[in-house]
Amino acid sequence: MFKFMKLFRPLELVLLVLVLITIVVSEIFFFNDEPLKAVFLGLWAPTILLFILVFNQKKKDL
Repeated sequence: MFKFMKLFRPLELVLLVLVLITIVVSEIFFFNDEPLKAVFLGLWAPTILLFILVFNQKKKDL
């Protein structure tokens, strides 16, 4: 597991944990009959993942 953690920087790990939390909370909202909240939160996960990709691309360009 520690080899997996060495592949990512600390900020990336925090963002990945945040993605997992938003997915779990979105599932909770969905199963509690609040689909609009679930969709709203569910759309944040790919947005945060996109931020990780943009940050990595910016560092490669510099």
